Amino acid sequence: MAVSMADITKLRKMTGAGMMDCKNALTEAEGDFDKAMEIIRKKGQAVAAKRSERDASEGCVLAKTTGDYAVVIALKCETDFVAQNADYVKLTQDILDLAVANKCKTLDEVKALPMGNGTVQDAVVDRSGITGEKMELDGYMTVEGASTAVYNHMNRNGLCTIVAFNKNVDEQLAKQVAMQIAAMNPIAIDEDGVSEEVKEKEIAVAIEKTKAEQVQKAVEAALKKANINPAHVDSEEHMESNMAKGWITAEDIAKAKEIIATVSAEKAAHLPEQMIQNIAKGRLGKFLKEVCLLNQEDIMDAKKTVREVLAAADPELKVLDFKRFTLKAE
Repeated sequence: MAVSMADITKLRKMTGAGMMDCKNALTEAEGDFDKAMEIIRKKGQAVAAKRSERDASEGCVLAKTTGDYAVVIALKCETDFVAQNADYVKLTQDILDLAVANKCKTLDEVKALPMGNGTVQDAVVDRSGITGEKMELDGYMTVEGASTAVYNHMNRNGLCTIVAFNKNVDEQLAKQVAMQIAAMNPIAIDEDGVSEEVKEKEIAVAIEKTKAEQVQKAVEAALKKANINPAHVDSEEHMESNMAKGWITAEDIAKAKEIIATVSAEKAAHLPEQMIQNIAKGRLGKFLKEVCLLNQEDIMDAKKTVREVLAAADPELKVLDFKRFTLKAE
């Protein structure tokens, strides 16, 4: 049967599907709107199933605050072209608004919220059918406090942060802290928020790195004493290429290998344990300064830490929680 442009337009407004998809669905459903919508929905389910193993590395990430509650959510897809589509961004915003209005704690709660003629998850599947790409909700995060702030990095829909405070805070300062989290990617508010497992791992890495550096220093000093440039013999590849260039001889290489083996073994066996531990602890301190929000240099004033900036604004002001989500691996 022939379908009118008015009916096609009506179905498009109801579903967001393309004009041809709406025309084909109405034709197959013989003008029945409910059947046509079901046809479009089944197409979305088919696309979602077919592309389930695809990588959804693009998408739209949005954040919102209602004052004492803030949320981040990501609707992921396969291409930036789809992610920048106005209807796609609107769907992400509508889902975010629903999640905030219902103060959902988990992503599963968000997916189960009523939307249109089904649930939020149904709406995502339907959109997958419209675009022909895999889509999935991800990165759902919340914070709560006396006040909260959000930051959407350059409005690129790829990096968002949310932060909660123990009391009302100046809007500009709150945004500055949210920007700090986006720029410096802390893993905890302070040292107490860093697990012992992470600290132990960092100490272990620092100890091994320090030992390797001490051995390397001793080897380089011995090579220089033997009139051999350490940079010429720092790998088998360099040894061969530098000998071909005439920079070192076969005898130099043999001598260098003997020095490297002997000095490395001797130095490794007699490393001062207390010195190694002290250097490793210093490195752990540097690590905690870099990854703890309050210890970080403030992005607006490198002479101050975030802790000092907050204390200057209000000695009782505290960060209660923060979350950071980005689509791109860093």
